[in-house]
Amino acid sequence: MRSPSLSPISLLRYAGLVTYACVGVPLARRDWMLANVSDERTQIHVTRALHAQSHSDLLLWATSYVVFGVVYWLLTRDLGSRRYWGVKLLGLLVLTVAAVAISWYSVSGLGAILLAVAGMVLPWLLPLPVAIAWLVLQSAATVPVYATFPSFTLGMALMQAALYLGYSVIVFIASEVARQQADAREDQRRLNSELRATRALLAESSRISERMRIARELHDLVGHHLTALSLNLEVAGHLVVNEAASDHVARARLTAKQLLADVREVVSELRDDEGIELTTALRDLTEGVPGLEVHLELPQRFAVGDSRRAQVLLRCTQEIITNAVRHARARNLWLRFEEGPGGLLLLKARDDGCGALELKPGNGLTGMRERLAEVGGQLAIHTQRNQGFALEASLPTERIA
Repeated sequence: MRSPSLSPISLLRYAGLVTYACVGVPLARRDWMLANVSDERTQIHVTRALHAQSHSDLLLWATSYVVFGVVYWLLTRDLGSRRYWGVKLLGLLVLTVAAVAISWYSVSGLGAILLAVAGMVLPWLLPLPVAIAWLVLQSAATVPVYATFPSFTLGMALMQAALYLGYSVIVFIASEVARQQADAREDQRRLNSELRATRALLAESSRISERMRIARELHDLVGHHLTALSLNLEVAGHLVVNEAASDHVARARLTAKQLLADVREVVSELRDDEGIELTTALRDLTEGVPGLEVHLELPQRFAVGDSRRAQVLLRCTQEIITNAVRHARARNLWLRFEEGPGGLLLLKARDDGCGALELKPGNGLTGMRERLAEVGGQLAIHTQRNQGFALEASLPTERIA
């Protein structure tokens, strides 16, 4: 039996928690530093953070340590999501300040180790250039702290910060690679869902094309020959003198007319197809979206009369899902397809994302409007700050020339 696999985000998170726990060992054993320091002046300086004369420093050290752990735990619970980005950025600032404070109150480089843990979070919250700048600046913030250590010159403080920066860079790069792999997996999932939906649409289009081909063949070939046969039998009925033969010709003529009527009925049924069935394609497109629960409402059999409008509906659905994940930072998306008044097809969508005070349509929404306009459709959008995003796309059921 295979053990359950952990995502790269989970592995990085737990690695950071293990490192955080290890950093707390010196806090649990307050005599650790004094036991490893032989210089009397240094012992006096360290005592400021560890013994009775400096209970306030020790309390602030412990407080900073707990704050770092709590914020790190909350910040990494949903690291791949773009929701609450401003709150997460504030949490990142708290992590940095808490780590620097730990170095100050513990008179050690323990905070720099936690800065490496904070560096793991940077690629998931900030653009790469900004994340690199943050990584360098948070290491530079420890230089004044190291400069206050006993027997430490400014040059030694710079060297100490550079050494710890090297460790942070390794963690940062590993986290950036994991983020890129997560993005690649999401792109692959999205492409796979689009391919499955397109394959289902092509299968439906091929089915309808084949039905039309068979209908034409029956009408043009079988129907033509049956018509000719019926006419010839009618002529033969007038020419036959023998009464018994005339009865057989009449029955054959009646059979030919019945066959012709049956062929025409079959041709009509083949031509009167219910349209391209989109249920499978839409389910393929909406399943397995990470971080987003898609609630899909469809009629028992949802079909569209032609492939052009079916393609428009699929592309609009795809764009709605992309916007809900990347821009709205939603957790839930409700999609409903129904028939409206006047023979309109309606696509109603709403999410529980952040919304916006002022809507500035990007390329996605503009492209959606253009696709709908090509088939005589319209797009209505409603959004407010912290009240989600809702839209309604409508297009006529009749073919547009």
